[in-house]
Amino acid sequence: MLLRDNDPARPAPEVTFADRYTLEVGGERVELAWHGPNHSPDNIFIHFPDHDTLMMIDVVNAGWVPIYNLNLSEDVPGYIAAPATALSYPWTHFICGHLGRLATREDVAVHQAYIADIEANVKEALASVDPVPFYMRYGENFWAGVKAHLDTVTERAVGPVIAKYTGVLAAADIEVFTRTTTFAIMQSFRLDYGPSGPVHP
Repeated sequence: MLLRDNDPARPAPEVTFADRYTLEVGGERVELAWHGPNHSPDNIFIHFPDHDTLMMIDVVNAGWVPIYNLNLSEDVPGYIAAPATALSYPWTHFICGHLGRLATREDVAVHQAYIADIEANVKEALASVDPVPFYMRYGENFWAGVKAHLDTVTERAVGPVIAKYTGVLAAADIEVFTRTTTFAIMQSFRLDYGPSGPVHP
């Protein structure tokens, strides 16, 4: 993508790696690792073992909910799995990008709990909301049926999460962020993890 964009402010790297690479600069050692796509296809873990620090950007936001659509992430299953990978490293300080502070291991655990609650509510809502009435109501306007069905699933899943995390994670009360994150996870459950439900009424 960097070669395609040909942006002088973001030149393509001269050194690349597939899974792991040790960078040594100025007497410092940095362990780079790619554990699969998450926020973006190339988002890597950057470990500073001599400084008890791990850096992984745009997955966990210390003390905050993700912004729109799960931090605009491209791979939802990878995004959901990434915090567990982060916790498998030894670190005390976590650089997560944005919003002004380092994260702690507890921040990562709270993020995981928030996402797990969304997942649980999405599973329940997908199993309990009957899609047929929406498609019958809108007849040949199939996209209207899809929208009504998926919006209803999202609304059922999102309410308890907003209530639980308001005051725990900043911006949980800004409903659009939890709602679009819930929608992204719901769509991933439908499309990445199994049958997507009715294709046609």
